[in-house]
Formats: sequence, C-alpha cells, structure tokens
Amino acid sequence: MSNTTASLGRQIDSAVELQSVVRTMKALAASSIGQYEQAVRALADYADSVELGLSVCIRSAAAAHLITADSATPVEGAIGALVFGSDQGLVGQFNDVVADHAGEALAGLSPPPMIWAVGERVQARLADAGLSLTGSFAVPQSVTGITALVANILMASEAHISAGDIGGLYLFYNQLSPEGGYGPVSHRVLPLDGCWRRKLAERTWPTDKLPEVIGTSTATLQALIREYLFVSLFRACAESLASENASRLAAMQRADSNIDQLLEEFRVTFHRVRQAEIDEELFDVIAGFEALPREF
Repeated sequence: MSNTTASLGRQIDSAVELQSVVRTMKALAASSIGQYEQAVRALADYADSVELGLSVCIRSAAAAHLITADSATPVEGAIGALVFGSDQGLVGQFNDVVADHAGEALAGLSPPPMIWAVGERVQARLADAGLSLTGSFAVPQSVTGITALVANILMASEAHISAGDIGGLYLFYNQLSPEGGYGPVSHRVLPLDGCWRRKLAERTWPTDKLPEVIGTSTATLQALIREYLFVSLFRACAESLASENASRLAAMQRADSNIDQLLEEFRVTFHRVRQAEIDEELFDVIAGFEALPREF
C-alpha cells in the first residue's frame, strides 16, 4: 500500500501522541527514583539507632548466643529467599537480571529453598528458571505502600521460622550503582553472622552516658532484631523500586530517541510525497492547458 499524505499525517499524529506518553512516563520515572532514594536516606538515621541498640544488647553474654552464626557456617534447614522484581513491564532486563542472580544462588540446594517473589514479572522469570515459589507479593506503588508490604513479609517469614521450616533468610534485589544503572545484589539477614555481631559489639557509644537495657536483654534483643529486619526489608524494597524506575527511565529514553528518528523519517517522506502530488497536479494542469484548442 503506497503512502499518501493523509496516511502519513495520521502516522505522524500517532507518533507524536505516543511520544507524549513516553515523555510523561520518563518524567514519572525520574521523579520516582528521587522519591525512593530519599526514603532510603531517611531510613539511615533510624537504622543507625537500631544498630546502636543492638550493639548494647549483644554485649550481654547471655544474649549473644541467640544471634551468633558464622558467615561461612551452612544454614541448617531450608533457605528462605525473597526476590524483588516488578509488576509492570517496560523495564528492560530488570527482572531477568535479578531472577538470573537468584537462580544461580538457589539452584540445586537441598533441601529446596522456600522462595517468595515480589512482583508478577519476576515470578514468571523464576518459574521459567525451574524454581518453585512458596508465595508472592504485589509491588507497592509508592513509598507509603512499602511499610504494609514489609509487614506482610515479616508475618509470612516469621510463621515459617517459628515452625522450623526455614533456617535462614536471604534477600535478592537490584540496587542502583554509583556509576549509573543498576546491578543485582544479595544479602543474608538471618541468621545474623558473627562478623556483623563483633563489629556492632565494638562500636563506640556516641555519648558519655552509657546505655542500660531495661527489662530482660533477650526480649529487648528480639524486639531490636525485628526492627533490624524491618529496616533491611524496607531498604531492599526501596532500592529495588528505585532501580526499577531507573530501568524504566532508560527504556523510555531509548523509546523517545527512536520516536524522534521515526518522526523525522515520516516528515521527510511526507514532504517528498506532498511535493510529488503537487508536481503531479501541475503536470495535469499543464497537460490540460496544452490539450486546449488554440485560436489564432
């Protein structure tokens, strides 16, 4: 089907509308990145307070044995894994990257790991990799939704930990890199390893007023560990969402550039076809004029 000025005009209008949508998505993705990065920074002070509290508790010989475990020591029982991905598309290789990273770490483990996926897209990627899922969660659409997600994750994981179904909990997610872009990372949050405990125990208290644990050190320690888990899960989710929007921003930038190129091709073709139509009309006029009988 040959191009006409009418059909090319419609194609140009459609491309312009699509570019408007792409640029709106670019703006939303860019603003979302800053929103989630700010949430991670805001969490830093609270995380520091939790770690200070833990540093006091784990100095107690009675409580130290509850959380000590070497990084190199194999975790007894099945491993629990939480993989953060996306519910929505247009994010490039975002879900593939984190799913491949988790698949390499979890494949072939015995007993089989218990895996929870955050996001429908990454859930499908994990299933394609042959990993069976214990459950899934929806990705929050804003910073305010992260707290509810973390609460649901804690409820699900604590039930299995209490029942002895899992002996450790690992997080897999994408994290923004200083050089730009993002990359997959993994983090063991349970059991808390001995190296991490020793670093906290050696931490200097920021004031000359030495702290004192009120009540039983075990109860206080358990409460602080729960807050540590909350901070770890919140940070992982926020960083994953920031990376998701960074990937979407990059995809939209490529789409915007491609649409610009396509529009330029459409406009060049439109002007060429329009000029051909004008020339054809002129030739018809000239031919008609020359066919008129001449009177002398």
